[in-house]
Amino acid sequence: MQYRDSANLDSSQVTSSSGGAGGKLAVGGVGGIIIVLLAMFLGFDPNALLGGSGAGPQQSTDTYAQCRTGADIKTNRECRFVAYTNSIQAYWGRAMSGYQPTTTHIFTGQVSTGCGTATSAVGPFYCPVDRVVYLDTGFFDQLTGQLGAEGGDAAEAYVIAHEYGHHISNLTGVLDKVQQAGNQTGPNSPQVKLELQADCYAGVWLANASKDASSPIAAVTKDDVLRAADAARAVGDDRIQEASTGRVDRESWTHGSAAQRQNWLATGFNSGDPNKCDTFAS
Repeated sequence: MQYRDSANLDSSQVTSSSGGAGGKLAVGGVGGIIIVLLAMFLGFDPNALLGGSGAGPQQSTDTYAQCRTGADIKTNRECRFVAYTNSIQAYWGRAMSGYQPTTTHIFTGQVSTGCGTATSAVGPFYCPVDRVVYLDTGFFDQLTGQLGAEGGDAAEAYVIAHEYGHHISNLTGVLDKVQQAGNQTGPNSPQVKLELQADCYAGVWLANASKDASSPIAAVTKDDVLRAADAARAVGDDRIQEASTGRVDRESWTHGSAAQRQNWLATGFNSGDPNKCDTFAS
């Protein structure tokens, strides 16, 4: 992924904290409905969640305050997370009427959120209560190691863009409807369709990432697209189940198969149109 050196970066869109080592994930609920959407990768079992309340991120740091232009990525690779976030939100600010900007919160160990206390073991996730995307960047080592993806900047950007896809679904009211449907699983379940919609939205952003002259993303190459698709394939429920248990249980899927995830990412990228991401009509 190529960055535009002259682009201004808004570091206020990325916050960080260190919460130390944590225990199991604890999330809050509204009317008995689990309100945290665990990010796309590990197919985390809702039955393993513990009740808890969140007080927001703690021990905040200003790690990203020094990220001012795209050129800063050359000397401080951490600034790429600001570039991803800025580009994703700038696109949705143009594409969606009434878009409400939020933040990416990067943490280590554990973090308190509006949805409860989460640990790094959960993977990236979006909390619809405080409307924040949460990420421990150590996940990317797991993505390339345990999950076997090729990785790279475009794969990382896809991960974050997927979580912002949940933010879009939250703003449109789709996320709330899925929550009201309960914890259904399976390849055609509302939960899977919600995750596939986020994949599609990530593809739409990737198609448009470099089209604005002010974007910190200067170019998206063919290799970038292949790496993003490879990441989507690596985190398919069937791939993860087979690797971890040696068997595939379709009816327990929460995020979609490798083929489903890759196909919807491609739908978003090839069309560049968020209106093509109605996975519920599919």
